[in-house]
Amino acid sequence: MSKTIEKYSFGIGDRFARQGKAQLEALVKAKSLGVNLVPVWNKSYREHTIVHTHPDTVRTEADAAVKAIGWKDSYYVDADHINMKNVDLFLASSNFYTLDVADFSGKPADDASMKAFMKAHQKFIGKLSIPGIDEPLEITEAIIDSSARKYLLAIQEAGKIYRYIEEKKGKGNFITEVSIDETDLPQIPVEMLFILSAIAREGIPAQTIAPKFTGRFNKGCDYVGDVKQFEKEFNADLCVIAFAVKEFGLPANLKLSIHSGSDKFSIYGPIGKAIRKHDAGLHLKTAGTTWLEELIGLACAEGHGLAIAKQIYRNAYGRREELCAPYAAIIDIDPGKLPSPDAVDTWDGRKYAETLRHVQSNPAYNLHFRQLLHVGYKVVADLDERYYQAVEDNEQVIARNVCENLLERHIKRVFV
Repeated sequence: MSKTIEKYSFGIGDRFARQGKAQLEALVKAKSLGVNLVPVWNKSYREHTIVHTHPDTVRTEADAAVKAIGWKDSYYVDADHINMKNVDLFLASSNFYTLDVADFSGKPADDASMKAFMKAHQKFIGKLSIPGIDEPLEITEAIIDSSARKYLLAIQEAGKIYRYIEEKKGKGNFITEVSIDETDLPQIPVEMLFILSAIAREGIPAQTIAPKFTGRFNKGCDYVGDVKQFEKEFNADLCVIAFAVKEFGLPANLKLSIHSGSDKFSIYGPIGKAIRKHDAGLHLKTAGTTWLEELIGLACAEGHGLAIAKQIYRNAYGRREELCAPYAAIIDIDPGKLPSPDAVDTWDGRKYAETLRHVQSNPAYNLHFRQLLHVGYKVVADLDERYYQAVEDNEQVIARNVCENLLERHIKRVFV
């Protein structure tokens, strides 16, 4: 039987593989509220290279957390944002693969492929009515051509990666996600239709798809954009997926995946409303906020823990250009609004925690401070074992923050 992911899945990231148990506790508590989520531990190749870890460490963390908690439901380990260059590193440890083909977006496929794609979709030219979308989609030859030029080569590359994994792991033994979120422009619903068709034509049994949505999904802070426009497009994408599943023979459980989903509080309500309205699944990825909750826990512990948190900020502040460069497209940091390390050194633990914790009603909250520390996890290497020892020494207070963050600020706002 082919592996089939459940309706609601929750991507939990953990930079340093220390909070698997606390994260899973949040899902256990959610289950007691009637919300059935399956965990998907995810860590990208980029993160592994930055902190010098191996994909096997994610599997080890997940298995240990599941055993410690006594989790009886499914769980997954995501090879996040992989490509043909690094997929081999994840074959042994992962059972979920996020195929990242953004580098191939915007580059046209070969002429023969383009012509075949155009011919196969001539029947859609005109007005296409999709159940749930008020206005018919206006489809022209130019729109089909444009969609193919933007995305066909990328989906062909996804097909190559998928078939390679299938050859190594066996058909039906893993979950496949196609990621096209790291592109310059969001995909409009009509483009989603032809992306899904291309996925079907490649024979990729995608169970989740991660498009680029309208607005900005900056790391670790709230959604920036027109919430009403996002809501309209999100609902339309759900309708397009339902249509494409039947039209192109895609997996019946195909669902949207939201990358950089951490802390997008202003759109959680519309997302929850939409998935209930359409009886649709959802995969929500919350990657880097666990590391921030570790810092908050250290700060709250005062003493040595707070000293470590302050040192991390000082180091990150001094290396901010280097740390921000890999994430330039998904952060907005105003250096003029960052507190100086000398100022931070005068803070007590409460002040540090309130400045970092994402509670927008708190006047102490500083999104620039938060974003810098979000991408600043690389500086932990400067501290050798001191950081890990501090996390271990303050396990209880950190675990409480990690669990509360996922349950109260994320899960309840979307699923309850």
